[in-house]
Amino acid sequence: MEGLRAIHQAFRLIVHVCADAPGKLTFHQSLYLEWKTIMAMESTSRPWETIAKIIVSKDTKRLGEFLNSLGTAEIARSISRLGSDDQSQLLTLLDPGEAADVVEEISDTQAVGLIGDLLPEQAAPIIDEIPSDRQADLLGELNQENAQAILDQMAPEEAADARQLLTYVPDSAGGIMVTEYLAFGLDQRISDAVEDLQVNREKYVDYDVQYAYVIDDQRHLVGVLRMRDLLFAPRQMALREVMNRNMLHVRADAPTEELERFFGQHHLFGVPVVDAQGCLVGVVQRGNVEHASANRANRQFLGFSGIVRGEEFRSMPILARSGRRLSWLSINIVLNIIAASVIAFYQDTLQAAITLAVFLPMISDMSGCSGNQAAAVSIRELTLGLIRPHELFRVLLKEAGVGILNGLVLGMLLGAVALLWKGNPYLGLVVGAALATNTIVAVVIGGLLPLIIKRLRFDPALVSGPLLTTVTDMCGFFLVLSFATAILSRLAQP
Repeated sequence: MEGLRAIHQAFRLIVHVCADAPGKLTFHQSLYLEWKTIMAMESTSRPWETIAKIIVSKDTKRLGEFLNSLGTAEIARSISRLGSDDQSQLLTLLDPGEAADVVEEISDTQAVGLIGDLLPEQAAPIIDEIPSDRQADLLGELNQENAQAILDQMAPEEAADARQLLTYVPDSAGGIMVTEYLAFGLDQRISDAVEDLQVNREKYVDYDVQYAYVIDDQRHLVGVLRMRDLLFAPRQMALREVMNRNMLHVRADAPTEELERFFGQHHLFGVPVVDAQGCLVGVVQRGNVEHASANRANRQFLGFSGIVRGEEFRSMPILARSGRRLSWLSINIVLNIIAASVIAFYQDTLQAAITLAVFLPMISDMSGCSGNQAAAVSIRELTLGLIRPHELFRVLLKEAGVGILNGLVLGMLLGAVALLWKGNPYLGLVVGAALATNTIVAVVIGGLLPLIIKRLRFDPALVSGPLLTTVTDMCGFFLVLSFATAILSRLAQP
């Protein structure tokens, strides 16, 4: 970088020298402008360095302009590369609206890290500017003391909405809905609604408006209005005469899976959300559901990978990252010790027929794969609503057939390999029967386990994997070694 700056200065000197030579300035000017463009491109390849310099200069206008010139990915990357002091100052140098725009461009984990470092009186104006559904996400991630302090500093109306959203389950209609919507009284006229839109146009400008909703004095949802109804209906007509009474709606406790099915069946921009009494409490937009589904898929991927306490970024403190990983690894090592204890119990058998050691990992791995297939199907069907957690017997029957068929095929294949390798039919019988039996067990357990875990109100995607692996390992080791013990004298024959 320093070398590039030196060359840059040399080009500037050439331009100044040649400025006195008539007829030569145009060429060198163009050369200089071209080099200046190259330098500008080089400076934006490490935008966090530019941001750090602007933060030191306290130039708030330039900071906002530079951040606006970056894409979403570059903003997130730049923030992750800033030092902790610069990260703390970044949001405070921007006005609340610009700071809210930055927060909306980054992940919840990054945003919580930035907001958590601010004083409540600094964080509250920024949270005020963020859409209500994202407010609840961020405040829910903060510790309770910080969240409460920020809520106390927020505008009363915004704070009341945020507190209400925090009472809902995160992956439900209430947890992902927005509270920015248009609602008018049942006894109002078209002229009243139009006048309200004009008077409050600055407030409504950020709303994603496709429909307006009609409520009675107790805030019960009684109808829906299209925007064209407000624009083209006679001004003196009552809303009750124009509204559609047969509107679709969802309950606030509806899970994300149900919302996915709803928007799959209805091509709507959004749907009103009502509480148990039928009162309008918010609107779920299609984009909210897609975002929630993507977040759930991300959590499941992290869970399968052993990251079970939220997202992890390499910009996080090393102790925090280590703790997130060890929380899973420490449990996993206990489960593996349990599985290994089965081998220890049959160590005499294993010593007498050491060939079995070659087949142990194969049997546990193949059975584990079969069980994971069954678990994946159950998790998917739970997500789509095709099965319910109490339908254990139906899943048992369906998976048992697949388990028996696949177990027999795999068992015969592995038994044949053992026979061809060692020429001992009893070895083939032991490993083949063990794999067949363990496959049946793994498929049945893999199919049932997600339903059982769902009934216990845990996430099947996070828990099924490790439990299933441990069970199939223990069963596989037990079946091989117990079968071998029963005919040990024949296995020991050459």
